[in-house]
Amino acid sequence: MATIKDVAARAGISYTTVSHVVNGTRPVSDAVRGKVEAAIAELGYVPSGVARSLRAQATGTLGMLLPNVSNPYFAELARGVEDHAEQNGYSVILCNSDDDIDKQLRYLRVLLERRIDGLIVATVDSDPRFAQALARLNVPLVLVDRPLDGVLADRVQVDHEHGGYLATQHLLALGHQRIACIAGPATTEAARLRAEGYQRALADAQVPALPVVACAFTAPAGHAAAHRLFNGPLPPSAIFAGNDMLAIGVLRAAAEHGLQVPAQLSVVGFDDIEVSRYLHPALTTVGQAIGQLGERAAARLLARIRSPGLSVGHQSLPPKWCSGKPAGQRF
Repeated sequence: MATIKDVAARAGISYTTVSHVVNGTRPVSDAVRGKVEAAIAELGYVPSGVARSLRAQATGTLGMLLPNVSNPYFAELARGVEDHAEQNGYSVILCNSDDDIDKQLRYLRVLLERRIDGLIVATVDSDPRFAQALARLNVPLVLVDRPLDGVLADRVQVDHEHGGYLATQHLLALGHQRIACIAGPATTEAARLRAEGYQRALADAQVPALPVVACAFTAPAGHAAAHRLFNGPLPPSAIFAGNDMLAIGVLRAAAEHGLQVPAQLSVVGFDDIEVSRYLHPALTTVGQAIGQLGERAAARLLARIRSPGLSVGHQSLPPKWCSGKPAGQRF
């Protein structure tokens, strides 16, 4: 790989002059600039972004830690972050931990070694080691969706509790009295808040709540949980699933039990991931603008980078039914 010294030798000028041309640190004549640009093209020289960033104390790079990119929610979230970052002259290094805390800690070290200008973290894991590592950071940080104990940082999220309330209200409006909730992991704040919204809606309607089912935020977990509910002594007539992946698993289990949706079973998810719009039957889901959530996180991080003295903020986006349609039309 060609170096800046190779360029200087080919152009027949000093190393320092080539550096001024590449970095724009001092005016040079058009003739000299032409020699340098011709030598760069001939040699295929690529200036060192690392060296430049060390001089400038900034890399123009953001880090993003995600727990599982196989979940479309996190893929759509990352796209929102990347779009906003790119529009503002930043690149994003994306790290997927596969829900492995040790891998997450390793990736955090890698990102810090790359001298990122800021970090966005979306995690479903509350491991204290990771929280402690984040609390010690000297890098601007934004959390998506959930707080971490001991970590004072900006945060953006959707109003999970109100979303669970809306979903359950819709099922009550359809006349259901046995509404189950498959909530997601019991240790995850988003799952807990969505379940609390479910319980509040039932309490307001004076309808008994069924025991909340806790499981992973995955389609296989939703599939297995739904089978247990359908095989119970009093199967539910409706299910509020804590995210769309769980709801997709519920739809598969319903089909295997010969249950027609929505004629015999109503299902509502949460997130409005893109694939939910192409299911048959289409999935009713409480929408959060996932891409917008990512954009908000990136915007807040860039604001923090430019103004480190900003007070720590918490933004909560309201949930809504997707595409402006009445939820009942999506069954």
